[in-house]
Amino acid sequence: MPAEQPANALTPSQLNTLARDMLEGGFPSVWIEAELGNVARPSSGHLYLTLKDERAQVRAAMFKSRAGWLKFQPRQGMRVLARGRVTLYEARGEFQMVLDHMEEAGEGALRRAFDELKAKLHSEGLFEEGRKRPLPAYARRVAIITSPTGAAVRDVLSVLGRRFPLVHAEVLPVPVQGEGAATRITAMLHRAGHCTRYDVLVLARGGGSLEDLWAFNDEALARAIAASPVPVVSAVGHETDFSLADFAADLRAPTPSVAAELLVPSCEDLQHRLQLLSRRLAAAQRHHLQRAMQRSDRAVLRLNACRPQARLDLLYRRQAEALRRLRAAWQRRLAREQSRVGHAGAVLRAVHPRQRLSRLRERLAAVSHRPQATIARRLGNHALQLRGLARSLEAVSPLATVARGYAILSHPDGRVVRGVLDAQPGDLLQARLADGTLAVRVDPSDRT
Repeated sequence: MPAEQPANALTPSQLNTLARDMLEGGFPSVWIEAELGNVARPSSGHLYLTLKDERAQVRAAMFKSRAGWLKFQPRQGMRVLARGRVTLYEARGEFQMVLDHMEEAGEGALRRAFDELKAKLHSEGLFEEGRKRPLPAYARRVAIITSPTGAAVRDVLSVLGRRFPLVHAEVLPVPVQGEGAATRITAMLHRAGHCTRYDVLVLARGGGSLEDLWAFNDEALARAIAASPVPVVSAVGHETDFSLADFAADLRAPTPSVAAELLVPSCEDLQHRLQLLSRRLAAAQRHHLQRAMQRSDRAVLRLNACRPQARLDLLYRRQAEALRRLRAAWQRRLAREQSRVGHAGAVLRAVHPRQRLSRLRERLAAVSHRPQATIARRLGNHALQLRGLARSLEAVSPLATVARGYAILSHPDGRVVRGVLDAQPGDLLQARLADGTLAVRVDPSDRT
């Protein structure tokens, strides 16, 4: 006899749905570290694989939208760290995981630790730009904290020597990876920062994986960099590598060579700048000297103008110049008067007053057609001039003396005999009298 069918019996699909809901509700998102197996990537772009260890395995799938973001190529036997939700594939009733993130196991753990520590230090303000100090413009002593045998130290020393040979660079040797490297780097940084010997400290290391650079992600080292009394430059890894030392340092350089270029100026640039400053200084000095000389000249002039002796000298010079001009004016006027008197005497001697009066009458007749008032005025003027000339002539003429009974003796050439020595015995002379001229000869016996 058949058994009675229970009222709450489930179908396989119902059972799988309930199991799926229970799994997804109990495991919303889990991390699993395992080895990859049965890796398959069909043309759909989805990724199918198996997560396994020594004792068990779990089937997993990563859909195309997530698989396209993977930074590595999943391979058989690779150890990975995956995150996803636990579910059940209802069609087959298979237990599996749907992954939304997957990374290589070793670096992934380090990356999580790096991100957590970075967030912690950032929240404390250790990476704030406001607390970072500028580098010295001209560093004299530079400490390079790095491995003495690595390529990074050679690059730094080469660039420093080429750009600015005057800088004194010292290599402080430390291990840059491995057990205890972070502790030794921190101790060396502390000693170098507090010895007051260096102007700037440089942390240098070549490139590598996250695990290789892990010594520079140490929390104690990051805090020591932030507390250093001397500016710190971090030059760890390549341009794409970042460490906590980069964020805590006062300056992050992409490579050790770039750090050296940022630390010191170029000799050629300095030489060009010095030449430019020298030319500007020379021009400024010339301009300042010219202005000083002008001020000095003006001051001397003002000083001389204020001195009593200088004013007296100036007055003496002006007086002498006035006297010279006065004498010259009197001499010119005297010469003109003498010339005028001599000319008047010659005219009076050459022209008898009656003849001059006759000429004036002729001129008067020639202008008789002019108005009577003009003629009378001109006649009056000429009469006045004539009387003046007559008086001048009478004052200087020797004829007035002759008219009183004297005679004027002269040689035939007109030279007047003024004394006894002007005539020699036997000379023929002319004696000018009031009414004529007599010829006389000098008698030797009469000369006394």
